[in-house]
Amino acid sequence: MAKTITAVRKNNEGDIVELQLSSGEVVDYKEAQQMAKNGDIEHVNVFRGRDGEEHLRSDADGIEENNLDNLPNF
Repeated sequence: MAKTITAVRKNNEGDIVELQLSSGEVVDYKEAQQMAKNGDIEHVNVFRGRDGEEHLRSDADGIEENNLDNLPNF
């Protein structure tokens, strides 16, 4: 069963560096990217940005509250 992201931790620059999953597990950003690619985290995807780097983002569903940047901090 795939997990969901319930909260995020940001660094001083506002970048997400860790994510808390519905299981209570805390993973770093790169690990979450790999989990999303493997289908282990629901409602997110990985894309390549203009900067050439891979980024994690919420699936587009029109709901602002579940965007990664809008999730609660932990």
